[in-house]
Amino acid sequence: MAEVNNDGVSRDGEGSQGAQSERIARRIARAGVCSRRDAEKLITAGRVVVNGIVLTSPAFNVGPKDIIAIDGTSLPAAERVRLWRHHKKKQRITATRDPQGRLTVFDDLPREMPRAITIGRLDFNTEGLLLLTNDGALARTLELPATGWVRRYRVRVHGRVDVAALASLSKGKTLDGVRYGPVEAQLERKTGANAWLRIGLTEGKNREVRKLLNHLGLDVTRLIRVSFGPFQLGKLALGGLEEVSGKSLFEQLGGLLPRSATLPPPKAASAPGRKPGPNNAGKPKLKLRHAHHRRTP
Repeated sequence: MAEVNNDGVSRDGEGSQGAQSERIARRIARAGVCSRRDAEKLITAGRVVVNGIVLTSPAFNVGPKDIIAIDGTSLPAAERVRLWRHHKKKQRITATRDPQGRLTVFDDLPREMPRAITIGRLDFNTEGLLLLTNDGALARTLELPATGWVRRYRVRVHGRVDVAALASLSKGKTLDGVRYGPVEAQLERKTGANAWLRIGLTEGKNREVRKLLNHLGLDVTRLIRVSFGPFQLGKLALGGLEEVSGKSLFEQLGGLLPRSATLPPPKAASAPGRKPGPNNAGKPKLKLRHAHHRRTP
């Protein structure tokens, strides 16, 4: 095991140990330099130095007091954990790039958007709420079915709706050797040969909603995710993006936040009896414009 001195700074071997230590690649990714995978490539190329020692393996932990540099430049401070709500459009790939040249969700994000990753995926023709974060550990945690967060959808289908068959999905279903967990499925309303359904599930396997409803003889013509756990699509405009405040992030996620998560400091309380004036009036929220461009976060 690596020896760590009293100030928590690593000197050799495996690096810092303790509650606040983390893998060096993750630390680089949290600083917003690049993805964790790209950080591992920088490390194996010998371009990362920790406390004067050149690393050649990403199997190395660092702590808050470790001194890190890439190509001789000091690593910036780790970014605070951030989370955004995005109203995904149809015909967008949930990926940073597409070999077929199709548009991705990142093409609808503002140019000033920092590096971020999606929490889970939505199919090419599925629209609605998509969460993004700058923290890979948080993304993996929220994607896990064990977290228990329900994903809710509104679904327009064509065909005859059998209410009893919908209710049977609450027991789970096995299709083509794949086991799907319990699904909440309710009829919202009928309009001629079409109907709107409400679906709730916790797993979110590949094309799960479409496959289950197709099994019931229904053709899905529109699929909209309206919520992911406590976060709602609400009235967010199509293609729109809105950051979740640090206060809401802490209230909604609590213990789900990574141990090393950095949150913004709490806002100072206003002085009693002080009324907003020209110099202390609350500033309106910044409205982000949606730049239609190709980009890779």
